Amino acid sequence: MSEMSDLFQQPIRKRWLPQEMIHGPRLDVARTIGAAERNYALLINPFYPKDANASFGKHVLTPSLALTSFAATTPAHWRVEYWDENLLHGRPPCDPMPEVVGITVHLTFATRAYELADWYRARGAKVILGGLHVLSCPEECTPHADALALGDGVQLWPRILTDIEGGQLQTRYIATYENDYCDDPSPRRSIVPRRSFLTTTSLIATRGCHNRCGFCYLATDGLRMPYRMRHPQQVVAEFQADDQPYAVFIDNNLGSRRDYLHALCNALRPLNKIWSAAVTIDVTDDPSLIRNMALAGCTGVFIGFESLSDDNITDSHKKSPKTSDYARRVRILHDYGIQVNGSFVLGFDHDRKDAFARTAEWIEENRLECATFHILTPYPATPLFRQMETEGRILHRNWTLYDTGHAVFRPRHMTPEELEHGYAWVYQRLFSHASIWRRRPEQWQAVPLYLAMSYLYKRSNRFWHLLIKHDLVNPVWKPLVEMTRLRHVRYRRKLSQSEEAVGSSGQVVSAGV
Repeated sequence: MSEMSDLFQQPIRKRWLPQEMIHGPRLDVARTIGAAERNYALLINPFYPKDANASFGKHVLTPSLALTSFAATTPAHWRVEYWDENLLHGRPPCDPMPEVVGITVHLTFATRAYELADWYRARGAKVILGGLHVLSCPEECTPHADALALGDGVQLWPRILTDIEGGQLQTRYIATYENDYCDDPSPRRSIVPRRSFLTTTSLIATRGCHNRCGFCYLATDGLRMPYRMRHPQQVVAEFQADDQPYAVFIDNNLGSRRDYLHALCNALRPLNKIWSAAVTIDVTDDPSLIRNMALAGCTGVFIGFESLSDDNITDSHKKSPKTSDYARRVRILHDYGIQVNGSFVLGFDHDRKDAFARTAEWIEENRLECATFHILTPYPATPLFRQMETEGRILHRNWTLYDTGHAVFRPRHMTPEELEHGYAWVYQRLFSHASIWRRRPEQWQAVPLYLAMSYLYKRSNRFWHLLIKHDLVNPVWKPLVEMTRLRHVRYRRKLSQSEEAVGSSGQVVSAGV
């Protein structure tokens, strides 16, 4: 701790960040387009500025599931196209002009979404805005859209297209998230550029979370998302249909219902594929579930530890074990060959200047393979935003900077500048050569793959830029993914054979990680 205590005097190395990852492609305001093509819908994921501290590869691990899900509900006589501005392919399509443009709007790229919406509307397209920011700030979004989709877009999108065809488009469409989740169609992944993503198999088995953390977007006013589950065989069918060795579950918390996760793991186990998911640390209450996850192909979990302070956890209204028990629970995951990507929020009211160094030390001591950091960010229409606003601590409403990489409020025990410095420092610390080596797996057989993935993911932003620009993400990562899958299949075979020993002694065959 002593050598880290002067972190606020340590310079932060400026990291390389190309202009095309700061600014979206310029829209040609002078360009005129002919009449819109009937029954042609364009779905756009807008550009957002990248954080040089985090990996450039984060947004190309898997595509947006929302847009591909909307595409699946598009009537057969419509032509639908997917466009993600973050893939660095230039300006979105406009020749021919789409009849309908659907744009997903999130907080950090709301300004860009409005630019796109205004540009397309000025040239005759009907623009539909949807997404969380539309739900939290509808009055702000209204001037930029022909219609707003408030709530579950899978239910709303076909209704909107039908009304457009009939010349009866309404200004607002509202749907809840209380339908039978099993009725939703499988995403239409065929419209996604396969080479541009590590895997196109982004899966969702459940919707919602048993937590209602005050800082989380799930706590947004007007968003009621009851916990819903799809039949495990539906999930398995999607995994098989996309013909990829690796899937990412984008559920808010795949482990909210442990009985369901057991059933899902039993269904996934025969596939001999690998996957990762977000869960809460209390999933380790049931070690048999962790074992079942490993046997089903889980190689990594994303866990929101949030903080190492019990007071911070209590204030955020998160149901979580005591922070003193985190280390033991991480060991359970490691014992079953499951890597841990720990997520930490910086700037809670009980955080002081030593929080950055303490967090870094803890991560190294417990050999977390990866860590993700976020500056506490009060999202609009959440309890945290209302609290900060009441206390006069909101610094501004420039949504572009509400990206969890900037301090947009006044912290209790440090300045906003110190919070941003600590955020950059902890990333610099954890992804230094020394820290990557300290966090290596205990079993030497696992070290080469760990090092390859650590360096590729967090220390290769220039390389990521080239991969993204030239559609090489999938071809370059595929060999590493397959090596990981084969290694994990061998481990699962050993783990399965040790079933009787596990039951009698409580010991496991460790995979390393």
